[in-house]
Amino acid sequence: MNRMSEENLVQLQDIWVRYNGAPVLENINLLIKKGDFLGIIGPNGGGKTTLLKVILGLVHPDRGTVSVMGESPVKGRRHIGYVSQYNLFDRSFPINIWDTVLMGRYGNTGLFKRYDAQDRLAVEQALKTVGMLDQRFHQLGQLSGGEQQRVFIARALVTDPQLLLLDEPTASVDSAMQTEFYEILDHLKQTMAIVLVSHDISAVSIYVDKIACLNRQLYYHGSKEITSEILEATYKCPVQMIAHGNVPHRVLKEH
Repeated sequence: MNRMSEENLVQLQDIWVRYNGAPVLENINLLIKKGDFLGIIGPNGGGKTTLLKVILGLVHPDRGTVSVMGESPVKGRRHIGYVSQYNLFDRSFPINIWDTVLMGRYGNTGLFKRYDAQDRLAVEQALKTVGMLDQRFHQLGQLSGGEQQRVFIARALVTDPQLLLLDEPTASVDSAMQTEFYEILDHLKQTMAIVLVSHDISAVSIYVDKIACLNRQLYYHGSKEITSEILEATYKCPVQMIAHGNVPHRVLKEH
């Protein structure tokens, strides 16, 4: 496989994925570059999570090629931080924030090595970035949904990734904390590329720089200026344009 330009982090070419014979992704061509803040929107079952797993090498496409940092996804994913849609854990388990984030350094230490000063410094910096350092000894299970997501982002940051993949990161975050959460991402995009999967079309249209509309096929990939026609093709239902102040919003009509 040819190495990509240093500006190109991920390249997907003619990607097809099928589950039990049914197509999930069809003819996907996608390029993620340094400095990108890409929002991926689309309906449930449209293949958004599968697309992220293809990039991570967790799902192998039936057809097509994937390059991550010029390598195969399995090798290249060491440069990727990932926050999954569901982080299931026992809330009564007595693990604190610090130790949760420190586990993100496991890939650097290996099975029989101890964490060192460099690992601890990486954890401290990551927790500072997400504003959770002062709470580092609090139990993870006692945090709110928004606070937990900050911790999981910090855990993804301790490997110093070039690309951060976020799968529905605000699904368990109340509306009061979502703005603060997106502002953290706005800060992070200065040092890494970000791919954000979300159903929150309004927030995506405000914060990201590019949008991809995905429903098995990639209906649009470019700037965040997308039309109602493109959204209707993606969601297979009418989309109404409304305005709130100076910010355009898009909502789905009843269907």
